[in-house]
Amino acid sequence: MWTATVLTLFPEMFPGPLGASLAGKALAAGLWQLEARDIRDAATDRHRSVDDTPAGGGAGMVLRADIVARAFDAVPAVQGRPRLLMSPRGTPLTQARVQELAAGPGPVVICGRFEGVDQRVIEARSLEEVSVGDYVLSGGEIAALVLIDACVRLLPGVMGNATSSDYESFSDGLLEYPQYTRPAEFEGRTIPEVLTSGDHAKVAAWRRAEAEKLTRARRPDLWTRHKAKTSPSRPPKNATDG
Repeated sequence: MWTATVLTLFPEMFPGPLGASLAGKALAAGLWQLEARDIRDAATDRHRSVDDTPAGGGAGMVLRADIVARAFDAVPAVQGRPRLLMSPRGTPLTQARVQELAAGPGPVVICGRFEGVDQRVIEARSLEEVSVGDYVLSGGEIAALVLIDACVRLLPGVMGNATSSDYESFSDGLLEYPQYTRPAEFEGRTIPEVLTSGDHAKVAAWRRAEAEKLTRARRPDLWTRHKAKTSPSRPPKNATDG
């Protein structure tokens, strides 16, 4: 069963929103498992200390390598599971990476705090640093919730319509097209006529065009990547070509 193991200083933050809506129903139904483990359980002194001052000086505190390593090593059966560290300097999380994680056994996720985690444990335990955006949070817990939610909704049996995720933003490198529903008119605005035409080919073409238009306008970075993937590469010129 797909299992997310979270190492955190605040295990009470879990399941949090993961205990509601689709993820919560799936959790209650046994479609996936969540384990929140307290990093402080790996501390050895009576104060349960987990951090210390940065080597070389500076503000804040750093999570100790030995404590984090001990907490990580206490997780049973970590072999073959992704080892993630939520960090603002990590590789940006993408839908493609989410799909890979959802297809596996489930990750072990370490939530950073303070000024971060001692670099030595990152290297020693081969942790993959992952970021959910170019901003800084108080800790990795909220980022971990984001990552886990993105994965859980792709697990078999979680979403009511198995094909729903095929048409969402980023599923094919584009943002999602606009959605409409009843009433037919809202404050003078009507549903685009093509969507009520019953012509499935025209609907599909309209949605594709709208997705491309939105992506081009709002995410030129995605549009550039999308065009690079979909544009046919020119064959090399023959030696006899002029």
